[in-house]
Amino acid sequence: MSVVEVKSAPESVAVAFVRALRQAGVTVALGSAISYVQALGELDLEVSEALYWAGRVTLIRKPEEIATYDTVFRSFFRGPGLVDLVIAEPPVEISLVFDDPDGEDPAPSREEPERRDAIVLEVRYSGMETLREKDFALCSTAELDEARRLMSELRLFGSRRRSRRWTKAKGSDRTRLDLRRTVCDALRASGEPMRRSYVTHGDRPRRLVLLLDVSGSMEPYSRAFLRFVHAAVVGRTKVEAFAMGTRLTRMTRELQTHDPDAALGRAALAVVDFSGGTRLGETIGTFNNLWGVRGMARGAIVVVLSDGWDRGEPVVLGAEMRRLQRAAFRVIWVNPLKATPGYAPLAQGMAAALPHVDEFIEGHSLASLEELARVIAA
Repeated sequence: MSVVEVKSAPESVAVAFVRALRQAGVTVALGSAISYVQALGELDLEVSEALYWAGRVTLIRKPEEIATYDTVFRSFFRGPGLVDLVIAEPPVEISLVFDDPDGEDPAPSREEPERRDAIVLEVRYSGMETLREKDFALCSTAELDEARRLMSELRLFGSRRRSRRWTKAKGSDRTRLDLRRTVCDALRASGEPMRRSYVTHGDRPRRLVLLLDVSGSMEPYSRAFLRFVHAAVVGRTKVEAFAMGTRLTRMTRELQTHDPDAALGRAALAVVDFSGGTRLGETIGTFNNLWGVRGMARGAIVVVLSDGWDRGEPVVLGAEMRRLQRAAFRVIWVNPLKATPGYAPLAQGMAAALPHVDEFIEGHSLASLEELARVIAA
């Protein structure tokens, strides 16, 4: 493949190159692939180094994946100047600067000669927490564990609904006279009704239903979302959790243990289609037929955690989302791609589902999940 072919069809070449990287074991998020397509449209692809760095900067997140990227790049792009391309790494100088809130930044030393052929990286130490805003797709295993610990501190307080049970009225909230209690109080006062008692309808928390997309396109985010779902199941009552892939799997029972490692291990055994295909319309239809419309979704807050990429028919997804919205109290869709600059719901599945969603929010970081908790409690 030559540079001329890349310049003529950058979108198809970008998709094929990303697929080759994934087959070689490189983790490429969907947002990174979109950035790669945009980079190919902006750069002069007649320069072989520009073609190399366009993918290196947008697709590679871990230093240990650079060697694999170089191998795939040389085997994928076969053209003059590409097979024997040797990328010279520019020298890098690291300057350590400590951010002192009570003082000024130290002035750079003038004794050392200035090197214009080197890239100077200024690394600043700061006490400000950055994990809250970091994309889950870019987090390491240790950072995901820390994010899980912070997720366990989230409290999902949903709205309450009126119950059919009667309870003792307090204050001016008087629905009807409690004849039994009024007569018992009158008997204690020689038959005189000195005090009247009233009852009113009580309330109870609304059920929270979490539908997690575990398809291949959601792999960079589904494991972080699974930790959030586990924190929600053990953190409050009346929570149901399902996994959506090529089939629908109920995993509420597997996530009810407080041990996060044991809960995630049991959920991984129960969900056999992790990182596979996705049929959102069919799986949501299964939920509606078996649990949702029959009672689990009635008056509940339903949260769908998915990027909206669906291999099924958009008409089916739109119809099932319409059924779900009619039964539920509120439908919230959490899409991690919504945080991508310039994002628009152009995917057929997302476009079909969006008219039947009450709230459409981001879900790429810990801060966005905190916003989700506030939306649920609204």
